[in-house]
Order: sequence, then C-alpha cells, then structure tokens
Amino acid sequence: MAKLDDILKNLEGLRSAVPDLGGVLLASLEGLPIAHAFANGEDPKRVAAMAAAVSGMGKRLTDSLQSGPLTEVCVSGEGGQFFLYAAGSKAVLAVLGPNTSNAGLIHLEARQTASEIGKFL
Repeated sequence: MAKLDDILKNLEGLRSAVPDLGGVLLASLEGLPIAHAFANGEDPKRVAAMAAAVSGMGKRLTDSLQSGPLTEVCVSGEGGQFFLYAAGSKAVLAVLGPNTSNAGLIHLEARQTASEIGKFL
C-alpha cells in the first residue's frame, strides 16, 4: 500500500503544480488503471485503455524509426491536449489538459513525476 500512496502523492503533486489540468492517470501497459486523479469525472478505465493504445503505437513507431525507447507522446485537439509519458518500463502517465495549458510547464512537471513514479514500480 505504501507504493500506491507514494504514487497518489506524486499524481496530486502534479495536479497542484499545474492546476488547470483536467486529470492525471497512471496506467499499466496492458491498459489497466493503477491510480488516477480527475477533476471532471473521466472514466479511468477508458483513459487507461487509450493511454496503453497510444503508448503501443508510439513504441512501434520509435522501434521502426530506431529512435530508442518511447519517452513521451503528445496529442492536441481543438478542445484539449493529451500527454503521455513512460513511467519506467511497466506503466504510462497520462495527463489531460485544456488547449490553453502551458505545454512547457506540463512537460517539466510531468517528466519529473513520471520519472519518480517509474522508480516505485
């Protein structure tokens, strides 16, 4: 239980550092939610499945381009942004934000959070 508490503390720390985020979620590479903190009632199972799918696609792309292990993926639409970061070799950190979010601040904070969480897993 201590690992989960540490993970949740890191997720809440990320949400505090970037207050306009819609949510953060840690998912297994199989698409199962491990921990999450959402502001708007998103379905964690749905977001975890999408995070795993995007991670898998990104991994295939980096493998085929021989650009090393996947570190992050960013998807932007008219209504928001979806950032995905490798959290060790067993999980991905998904970050949801509005289009008005400061992407640089999200990258700065989320990269550190993903790295910290990767150490727990």
